[in-house]
Amino acid sequence: MPYLVVAESGNKGRGVFTTENIKSGTVVEVSPVLELTKKERKTVEKTKLYHYIFEWGKNLKKAALALGYVSMYNHSYDANCEYEMDYDANTMTIRTIRPVKKGQELFINYNAVPDDKTPVWFDELIEKECG
Repeated sequence: MPYLVVAESGNKGRGVFTTENIKSGTVVEVSPVLELTKKERKTVEKTKLYHYIFEWGKNLKKAALALGYVSMYNHSYDANCEYEMDYDANTMTIRTIRPVKKGQELFINYNAVPDDKTPVWFDELIEKECG
């Protein structure tokens, strides 16, 4: 969508923001993905791309690198967007789950459920670094 931009997001690096108000239930992006085999996933997990891939496939053993902005959405336990994976079409869809105001960042919950509070992988890294 022309109203989505990637910009600095404080200590989170870059994130996806909107330049217009967006209504709840709006599909803001449908992105193709590059599907990685289990073997390719293990290789990519040793690189910087590890932070941008999604578990993929019915058994979640594969991985996918989403094109478009999908891999740039930051995580929040109180996300304003959700994502849907279509393993047959090799796409991911981002949809707002509540209104998002102009200038706000769009967030997804990396647990795949917008309000799932289960700690994600990088919470452990932050805890180790901050003690």
